[in-house]
Amino acid sequence: MISFENSRAIRQRQEYAETIARERIRPQARYYDEYDHEHELPWDFVNFMWQVARKDLESLHPGKSFPDEPFMLLIHVNEMIAWGDIGFYMCLPWPALGGSAIKATGTEEQKEHLKEKFQADSPTWTSMALTESHCGSDSSAIRTTAVRDGDSWVLNGEKLFVTTAKTSMLDSDGLMVVWATTDPSKRASAIKPFLVDAKNPGVKITKLEKKLGLRASDTAVVILEDCRIPLKNILGGMESTGFKGAMATFDAARPSVAAAGLGVARATLDLLKEHLDLNGIRIRYGVPRNLLTSIERDIIDMEAQLRAAWLLVVRAAWLIDRHRPNTIESSMCKVKAGEVVTKITQKGVELMGPLGYSRRLLFEKWMRDGKIIDVFEGTGQINRLVIARRILGYSSRELK
Repeated sequence: MISFENSRAIRQRQEYAETIARERIRPQARYYDEYDHEHELPWDFVNFMWQVARKDLESLHPGKSFPDEPFMLLIHVNEMIAWGDIGFYMCLPWPALGGSAIKATGTEEQKEHLKEKFQADSPTWTSMALTESHCGSDSSAIRTTAVRDGDSWVLNGEKLFVTTAKTSMLDSDGLMVVWATTDPSKRASAIKPFLVDAKNPGVKITKLEKKLGLRASDTAVVILEDCRIPLKNILGGMESTGFKGAMATFDAARPSVAAAGLGVARATLDLLKEHLDLNGIRIRYGVPRNLLTSIERDIIDMEAQLRAAWLLVVRAAWLIDRHRPNTIESSMCKVKAGEVVTKITQKGVELMGPLGYSRRLLFEKWMRDGKIIDVFEGTGQINRLVIARRILGYSSRELK
C-alpha cells in the first residue's frame, strides 16, 4: 500500500526546497524569462545547488539519514523547485534524462564514468540527443549514423531541440547521449545510444532556440560531423539492448517532469487564491455546488484536478522505488499533468483578466512555461498511444 505520509528525511528536504524556491528562485523568475536574458544561466543558483547536491551525496555514508524512497524524494523536491520557477528546475546541474539512460542500461564502467563527472568541483550536466528534423515522435526513423572504424565509432547527423546541449557540452565537462543507427535499413533494431563527452571536436552547437517558455534553459541544434568516440562508448556495451532498453528510461523521467509541471500549476493556484483573498473572495468548501459562485466552482475543480494528477505521479514514483514496471503509470501521470497544468494556468490568466495577461504578475509566464509538459519527453498524444498499446496488447505497428 502507498503511504501518503512522507518520511522525516523527505519532509526535511521538501521544506528546504521550499525555502530555496521562495527566497532564491521566485524573485529572479522574471529576469531570466526576458528575451534579453534568454539562455543566461542563473549561475549563483546553479553553483549553490551543486554544493547542496554534493552535501547530500556525503549523507549516503552509513548511519546518515537518507530517504529509502529516492524517487519519492525527487518528485517532491522537483515539484517545489518548479513552484519557484520551472526554468530554474531545467537548469539544475544533475544527470537528467541522459544520466537516467546511463544508470538504467549502461555498463558498470559507463556508470562509473557518469559518477566521476558528478563528483567534480564544477557543476555538470548530461543531455539527450534524439529528435531529428524528419522524425519527431517516430524515433525509429532516425538517420544519424554510427559507423564502426577500427576501435572507434564515427557519428554523423543533426539533432534538434536538445535540452541543455550547450550547458552539457560547452559550459561543463558533461555528457551527451546520442541516438544513432548502425544500419538505416533495419530501423529500430539498429538504433543504439552512444556516449559523447564534452568538448568533442566533432560536436557543434549551431543554434540556440528562442522559446515560448523555459528561457533560462538552453535548447539547441547539434551537428555531429565525423564525431569520433571510443568503441566502448556504445551505451550498454556491444550487447546493448539499444532502442528498446534505453527508451525504458522515459518511464523514470516522465514522473519527474510531471511533478515539475504540477509545481507550475500549484504556483498558479496559490497566487490566484492569494489575490482572491485580498479582494475578499473566500472559497466555501463543503457548500452544495449549486450554491457556489462560478469562481468558487472553478477553483475547486482546479484543486481536484491537481490532486488527481499528483496521485498519478506518486503512484508512478512509488513503483520505481520498488523496482516494479511503471510504463503505463508513467505515461498516465505525464498525460494528466500536461492537461492539468495547461488548463490551470490558462484559467489563472482568464480569472485575473487584464492583470493576468499583463507582465505585472507571473500568470502569463506560467501559462507559457506550463505548455512544455504536454510536449517534451513524449507528447500527450504519444503517451496516450503508449497507454493504449499496453492496455490493449497492441504493438506499435498495430496501433499508430
